[in-house]
Amino acid sequence: SMFFGMVFFAIAYYTIDSPKEKLLKQENAKLIAQYKLLNRQLDEVAGVLDEIQYRDDNIYRVIFEADPIPNEIRKAGFGGVNRYKNLEGYSNSDLMIETSKKLDKITKQLYIQSKSFDDVVKMAKEKEKMLAAIPAIQPVQNKDLKRLASGYGYRMHPILKYRKFHAGMDFTAPTGTPIYATGEGTVIQADAAASGYGKHVRIDHGYGYVSLYAHMSKIAVKPGQKVKRGDIIGYVGNTGLSAGPHCHYEVRKNGEPVNPVNYYFNDLTPEEYEKMSHLSEAPTQSLD
Repeated sequence: SMFFGMVFFAIAYYTIDSPKEKLLKQENAKLIAQYKLLNRQLDEVAGVLDEIQYRDDNIYRVIFEADPIPNEIRKAGFGGVNRYKNLEGYSNSDLMIETSKKLDKITKQLYIQSKSFDDVVKMAKEKEKMLAAIPAIQPVQNKDLKRLASGYGYRMHPILKYRKFHAGMDFTAPTGTPIYATGEGTVIQADAAASGYGKHVRIDHGYGYVSLYAHMSKIAVKPGQKVKRGDIIGYVGNTGLSAGPHCHYEVRKNGEPVNPVNYYFNDLTPEEYEKMSHLSEAPTQSLD
C-alpha cells in the first residue's frame, strides 16, 4: 500500500497543478489572449495608417505640388543589434516578438507621418499666402463683363496706327472709377515715369508675379506700401498714350507678360470666365 501511495503521489505531483501553477497558467493564457488582441488591433491601425499615407502622397502632396515620401523611408526597418533578444527563450516568444515588431514599425511610421503632416501644414500656409498674392480679380468692377475693350495679343494701336503687341487688357470706365489691387503685394512703382503708361502703378506680388495698372487719373498709393486684394490703388483716367478713359492692366510672371484672363479665378464663375475668354480673343483695337 505504501508503494501505491508513493506512485499516486508522484503522478499527482506531475499531473495535478498546484493553486500557484493554476494561477500562473491562467495569467499566461490571459497574456496570450491580450497579445493576440493587440496583434489584431495593430493590424487594424496599420491598415488605417496605410490609408492615411496614401492620401498624404496622392492627394495632399499632389495639391501642394510636393514629392511623395519614398516608400523605402516610410517602410524602413531598424538596423543594428537584435532589439528583441530579451524576448527570446519563452514559450510565447514568437508571438511576443511579432507583436513588438509590429508596434515598433507602426510607431516609426507614425513619427514619419507626423513629420509629413507638419510639412503639409507648412505648405498649406505657404499656399494660402501664394493664393492671396496671385493677381486673381479684375482691376475694375465689371459685373456684366461689358467693360472689356481689348484683350491680350496683337492689336491695332489707336494712335500709332499699326499692329502692336498688346501685353495686357483694357477696361473702359468713366474717369475716376476706382482701380483695385488684384492680389496682395508691395507697390514698387507709383508715378508717370514710363512713357506711354501715363500715371501708373506696379505691384510686386511675390512668387514671380508683378501687375501693372496704367493711364490713371490719380494714384492712391506710394512705393513701398503694402496692399491687399481689393484695396483701391488709383482711379481710371486718360493719361499717357491713351485713346480714352480706361485701365490698361498687365500681369507678368518671372518678367514675361502673360494673359491676365487666365488669372480671374477669384472673380468669375465658369460661365463668366468662358464669356470673358471669348470676348478677350475678339480682334478689337486696343486703347493704348
